Amino acid sequence: MRDMSEEKTHFGYQTVDRDDKEARVAEVFHSVASRYDVMNDVMSFGIHRLWKNTAMTLSGARRGQKVLDLAGGTGDLTKRLSKRVGAEGLVVLSDINESMLEEGRKRLINEGIVGNVEFKQINAEHIPFEDATFDLVTIGFGLRNVTDKLKALKEMKRVLKPGGRLLVLEFSKPVVPGLGTLYDFYSFQVIPRMGELIAKDGDSYRYLSESIRMHPPQEELRDMMLEAGFDEVDYKNLTGGIVAIHRGFVY
Repeated sequence: MRDMSEEKTHFGYQTVDRDDKEARVAEVFHSVASRYDVMNDVMSFGIHRLWKNTAMTLSGARRGQKVLDLAGGTGDLTKRLSKRVGAEGLVVLSDINESMLEEGRKRLINEGIVGNVEFKQINAEHIPFEDATFDLVTIGFGLRNVTDKLKALKEMKRVLKPGGRLLVLEFSKPVVPGLGTLYDFYSFQVIPRMGELIAKDGDSYRYLSESIRMHPPQEELRDMMLEAGFDEVDYKNLTGGIVAIHRGFVY
């Protein structure tokens, strides 16, 4: 007999049918796509740029490599990766959400980032590439929105070449005493109001804050990546653990 609990998952703090989550997450990102970059700057006071620069340093991306940027949204990581892999390399900017992917396409083309970037709508749970295709897979602030994270991590591992690595940049659990209380106040009292004023959508930003709290903390995500088949996993906390970068290595 099928366990009904297996058919449920989290959408923020709500429990919903697994089949419904993808559509509800899509509604969130369709709503915020056009103001997504502005909100990132405002919410993080610009610090998200430093987080992404650190992620690039830890990515090990270099000239001539082939990279898959999952949940790449408006292309922040792809823009950086494109410069690192050069004309000999390739970056596939992907997102499950067509509105976000289109924002990324327009932004990169407007900035003259063409030639070594391709665009593809992809569900991270079903990556449409053959085994051992990429030197590097990245996913920035997107894993928490995936319904079946373990399945997606297994897919990421599958498409990596031997010697490749996965880089996960994601919100995590504050580790500095007292920071969690301040972060909760900011997340639930301030960010939804910013979302209402700037993106005209406070509910979507309330969901995004809730989704962070439901995401596996540092050690749990590390264990999940090992379960997915990565040979070695490490992580680095940023801004007191508000954000963490996990790396999974394939030998």
